[in-house]
Amino acid sequence: MSVKRYRVDPKKFRLEKAAARYAGGKLKESGSAELLAQKIKRMAALQERLFAENRRSVLLTLQARNGAGKDSLIKHVFSGMNSAWCHVVSYKAPSSRELDYGYLWRHFRDIPARGQIVIFNRSYYEEVSTTRVHTKWLGAQPLPSNKIDKKFWKKRFDQINAFEKYLVQNGSSVVKIFLNVSKKEQKARFLNRIYNPKKQWKFAPEDLEERRKWDEYTPVFQEMLTKTSKKYAPWYAVPGDQKWYARLAAADILIHALKKIDPQFPKMNVEKMKQLEKAKAELESEK
Repeated sequence: MSVKRYRVDPKKFRLEKAAARYAGGKLKESGSAELLAQKIKRMAALQERLFAENRRSVLLTLQARNGAGKDSLIKHVFSGMNSAWCHVVSYKAPSSRELDYGYLWRHFRDIPARGQIVIFNRSYYEEVSTTRVHTKWLGAQPLPSNKIDKKFWKKRFDQINAFEKYLVQNGSSVVKIFLNVSKKEQKARFLNRIYNPKKQWKFAPEDLEERRKWDEYTPVFQEMLTKTSKKYAPWYAVPGDQKWYARLAAADILIHALKKIDPQFPKMNVEKMKQLEKAKAELESEK
């Protein structure tokens, strides 16, 4: 599939009109597992080259409303990659120590090293979405100013854009996926968690509280996506109602990012080739 169809164009994108459900085509759920396995194999091959080259890295950020399926997407799409070169960072509410620093500090500690792929399960984007809806949470942060207006959020967007540009200029590819789940599908998933004893632990009262604020979140997500989707760090709004399709789309987006990097296995220089030939001769001469 072409990943361009889900890339957020700041001038044209409208979240309330964005697809939450795959609209059809050649792809079918019946063959999705086999197709995903092929894509995971392709990702793993590109990942090995990325690690061997040791010059570039990838930061993949996942954001969504509650119940959109971020955890299951990570489990099914990225668990097949080499965990030594790829890891997931899941963020919860910042600790008191973390609040004593700027909001980007804890994320800066987790950015990928060269040759690595890091997946942020939620991220600093909570600081321009969730805290914008729940402005009282900003009161817990020892900020230099208590004035929360449009300029405050514009500054945060500018800071995030500058942070991601810094990462890109220093060798990281920054890719961001917003799993777009519909309100109807979210309801169905919440009810499934409530009725299924094996999933009841996943449901929290806060999920329902956030759902009540659905209409408050929509314009906030809209601005978050359009203000921070850049050529150097694009957002992709992926339909999230059908998990099988969201997984295929996410895999394609990472493959696209890795192919754009086009990592290569290191070439052996003359000295290295001599060492290899010497090692080969010694090993083959062993009885």
